[in-house]
Amino acid sequence: MNWQLCLRGGLSKPMIKCRSIRYRYARRAPWVLDQFSHSFPAGIHLIKGYSGCGKSTLLRLIGGYLKPAEGGIEIAGYGRPNKRFQKRGLGFVFQQLNLLPLASVRRNLDLAAALAGLGAGERRERAAHILDRLGLSEFHRRMPKTMSGGQQQRATIARALIKEPQVLLLDEPTSGLDDLNTNIIIKVLREFIGEGDRIAIICTHDARLERIADELLDFNRFLPLERHLEALA
Repeated sequence: MNWQLCLRGGLSKPMIKCRSIRYRYARRAPWVLDQFSHSFPAGIHLIKGYSGCGKSTLLRLIGGYLKPAEGGIEIAGYGRPNKRFQKRGLGFVFQQLNLLPLASVRRNLDLAAALAGLGAGERRERAAHILDRLGLSEFHRRMPKTMSGGQQQRATIARALIKEPQVLLLDEPTSGLDDLNTNIIIKVLREFIGEGDRIAIICTHDARLERIADELLDFNRFLPLERHLEALA
């Protein structure tokens, strides 16, 4: 299957290879992804498309939280997505944010870094740097429920970045955010991915992110419109 895409300069060798992936959520359900093949080199990749077209499913497959029914995924340096990759090489930002509600922002970051095997000194240093870059230094002792939606979103991204992962997967990271919060996130993502041989794959409806993308993949081209949407197309 050919997926509509737009490439820009500066991409390097592939780091993630998806080969003929097929996936569905139930035995008799339609395929969410059917023979999807694509290589993702270092850089920032945006995946656009209507709800239900397989964007979030693809992120979970790459992250190893789902397994393809057919086909395979290869991660440079790790082989298939596995526990070692999830622990050390992956940063994942879910739509639901999933911050630990009874832990402070700093504690959320510290736990994520500790699970990745980082020492206490390195955890403190990285947390201070990332919180500063995301404008959250003064909120490091706050509980998630006491913060605005934009602050929580930035804290979730900080937690994903603290182990400096090779692969960063983000599901609607700027959904519902104002321009200020969005611009902060854009700046940090661009700096982080530009620092090394790293990759970010972002599922989004937000056109504001297109200016930092090295590649755009449009899943809309292969998604049949539901009948109640046809009149609006």
